[in-house]
Amino acid sequence: MDDGTIYMFPWLRTAGAVMHANWGPQFRKDWLDKLGLQVPKTIDEWYNVLVTFRDKDPNGNGKRDEIPFTGSGSNGQGISSLGNFAPAWGILNGFYMDNDKINYGPIQPAYRDFLKTMAQWYKEKLIDQDIAINDNKAFDFKVTNNLAGSYFGLMSGNMGRYLTLMKPKQPNFDLVGAPWPVGPGGKPYTTTNLDLKVMGSGVAISSKNKYLRETVEWIDYQYSQEGHMLMNFGIEGQSYKMVNGYPKYTDIITKNPQGLAFTQALFQWTPVSGISGPFDQDARYNEQQMVFPQQKEAGLKTWLNADSSLTLPPITPTEEESQRLASIMNQVNTYQLEMMGKFIMGKEPINDSTWSKYVNTIKSMGIDEAVKIENAALERYNKRK
Repeated sequence: MDDGTIYMFPWLRTAGAVMHANWGPQFRKDWLDKLGLQVPKTIDEWYNVLVTFRDKDPNGNGKRDEIPFTGSGSNGQGISSLGNFAPAWGILNGFYMDNDKINYGPIQPAYRDFLKTMAQWYKEKLIDQDIAINDNKAFDFKVTNNLAGSYFGLMSGNMGRYLTLMKPKQPNFDLVGAPWPVGPGGKPYTTTNLDLKVMGSGVAISSKNKYLRETVEWIDYQYSQEGHMLMNFGIEGQSYKMVNGYPKYTDIITKNPQGLAFTQALFQWTPVSGISGPFDQDARYNEQQMVFPQQKEAGLKTWLNADSSLTLPPITPTEEESQRLASIMNQVNTYQLEMMGKFIMGKEPINDSTWSKYVNTIKSMGIDEAVKIENAALERYNKRK
């Protein structure tokens, strides 16, 4: 993006960090309590908890069927969810801030150490053996059928929804948000940039649009005060009511008669809980989506206190750079995910030979040029600040 050019109408979160601390590690708290375990903070503590989940029958059915950690992803990409552990080694599972420069995490020596740990966990069946092929349906099944002990998930879409679904039929079911695993320097590093206010997504208008003026007027309305209320809260008197100047969601959202979770009910009235559209996501929506005290503890304390210094600022490559970057990274990402799965699932050993071949292959695909492009965009961003 050149200065002065609007390349899209952005999704905003001007309230800042409190809007971003909406997902992270989650554990079955009732399992932790039953086994006398504390919420883990370090990778070593995670390991001890997962081993205990595997061996001590926390679901109480007399079978060794517990899945200590699970995850999911579309199109066979569930293995990538394990990349959320990478910050514990001071890197990300992709581009990351390496002091004041951008680097590529999956070829760093620390990433090899991360892979070795994940491979050990997978071999010891601490990680879901089907994590590579889990879709959201399989993921939900394992959590709601008393099989999964931990995962990375959303505050509402996972924690809130599971608590809503499970409390009526299993009153002891409980979840807790855990800190992001501690990395170098004793800090819990997150994969989310907590400082973003202008998001990297939004709405662009196609050159084929025959109603340009009307489209812009509609988008512009969503940034207005009236549009802001509609996009965040829906229709006054129906999905929300003003109570002492505060837009409070009605029972049709918070106690939905069809039993829908908060985000599912709200999505029938407004896109705020499911679409990154051209509007400013209101902090008062975020406050109210935390229906359960477990969510408030996680979102307003535990996850909010993470360090996001590994994450990239909102840099914007030029159009030419973006095309080149996409050409390189489409190939790199496909290969990197494939090898990540092979290394972790034991299909490929992690030794000097295989690691060297892996790194050299990614370099041959142009990763150094991609890093250079990212840093050029970072330099322009820093000059604009």
